[in-house]
Amino acid sequence: MGILTHATLGTNDLERARRFYDGVLGALGYSRTHDMPHASVWGKDGSFEFFATTPRDGNTATVGNGVTLGFVAPSAAAVAAFHAKALELGGRCEGPPGPRDYAPGRHAAYVRDADGNKICAYGPDQ
Repeated sequence: MGILTHATLGTNDLERARRFYDGVLGALGYSRTHDMPHASVWGKDGSFEFFATTPRDGNTATVGNGVTLGFVAPSAAAVAAFHAKALELGGRCEGPPGPRDYAPGRHAAYVRDADGNKICAYGPDQ
């Protein structure tokens, strides 16, 4: 088992978040595993899970400055598909697909969802 069990990002529009994450995480081979009235969960093979949720305290969801969630991508092509799907679904580019000088042999792409959360796809240069 890895170091984390799950990660959660807040949203102020759960239906919009569901459409966005179905698309961008689908490009990486993940799928929505279940829905609740206040949240949805994505994963693959029972491993680490990602949640998009409305805040349980009823306040507005806000963005954590300096926070980025990185999702495993199987290939450079999947990184590019993730980025393209994010932009198609209203995401904002925070770093186009390509090699990264901080990680030789790796590809990454960074986007922000409609709530301003920063996410990344990260995988091999293949």
